[in-house]
Amino acid sequence: MPQLSLPHARSISPDKPSNRLGLDYAQEASRFPALDYGIIDAHAHINGLVAAEIWHRAAMQYGIECTYSMTKLEDVPAFAQRFGDALRFIAIPDWNAKDRRLAHGAEFLDRIDRFHALGSRIVKFWNAPRVMDFARELSSPDLFALDGELRTAAMTHASRLGMSFMVHVADPDTWFATKYSDASKYHSKPDHYKPLERALDRFDNPWLAAHLGGWPEDLEFLDGLLTRHPNLSLDTSATKWIVRALGGHSRESVLAFLQKFEGRILFGSDTVTSDEHLHAGSKSNEMATKATNEADAYDLYASRFWALRMMWEGTGSCDSPIADPDLHLVNPTQYAPHDAPLLRGLHLPPSLLRSLYRDTALAFFKHDS
Repeated sequence: MPQLSLPHARSISPDKPSNRLGLDYAQEASRFPALDYGIIDAHAHINGLVAAEIWHRAAMQYGIECTYSMTKLEDVPAFAQRFGDALRFIAIPDWNAKDRRLAHGAEFLDRIDRFHALGSRIVKFWNAPRVMDFARELSSPDLFALDGELRTAAMTHASRLGMSFMVHVADPDTWFATKYSDASKYHSKPDHYKPLERALDRFDNPWLAAHLGGWPEDLEFLDGLLTRHPNLSLDTSATKWIVRALGGHSRESVLAFLQKFEGRILFGSDTVTSDEHLHAGSKSNEMATKATNEADAYDLYASRFWALRMMWEGTGSCDSPIADPDLHLVNPTQYAPHDAPLLRGLHLPPSLLRSLYRDTALAFFKHDS
């Protein structure tokens, strides 16, 4: 495989959080060697039909053949008609519902049925620490616990349909040092894995833990988690987080981890698209502020593919082109909000790269046809 040298240092554009290095992402895509297979992205949030066209152009340029997306249920038929086999769907609750107890209870069971009827064979359980805030608002601190009554009912229902599970548990170490520093409200990071492990033992379905299991900073912990639970796989989504965390490990330790668990690690980007990215003005959430026109939306989406492929395939190191505010969050005296960590090329061997990019996903999603 040809080696890919990362770009030399260049002037930084702080007003371009998805393109600090001033890259032409369309041109950069041609620098990557042509693979004799398509990449499967196991984790994305593709919404907004206009924005999705921009995402699809970037995905094709970077060799992404198929993407598993958390698309709103009501939009799935239109997206399926437009993108065909390039897009498959992960069952999700109505995250915008005002009645969260109902949305994650009886209404979620109904939505799982409807997603399943539309071809979905995997269901997502989002259990970031922020979900504990929602539970406290409902005066039920353990309402959304992964081994609690509400989640267990949804898992039981999905199991009867033969579905696999995706889970988001915990969050970056940077957030536990800052946003979640009050352990009386959010517990410690290890505490978040106790209900997960009980659920993994209870349901022998295939599980996919997002964002390298929520703890890419600690490969030893992930080794133990995977060893204890053979039904668990991990995806590599959340580009800024993964680039920052894996950049803190030696290439040798990352390579050893990936080789030990080859066949259980899937490529993912966590790309989020929205038609709100195409215009300025008021925004419904923080993610919607990431772009305000089509050019910036393209950079937002393409930057994730560029950074991930450079990390997995490239050699050398350079500043990441994507601003990482977590550095400023943890150390505001050393880092500005637009700063970024080093992106380090891991230059994976071809067979391991193919396993990560495609073969593991084909095996994990074998029932999704």
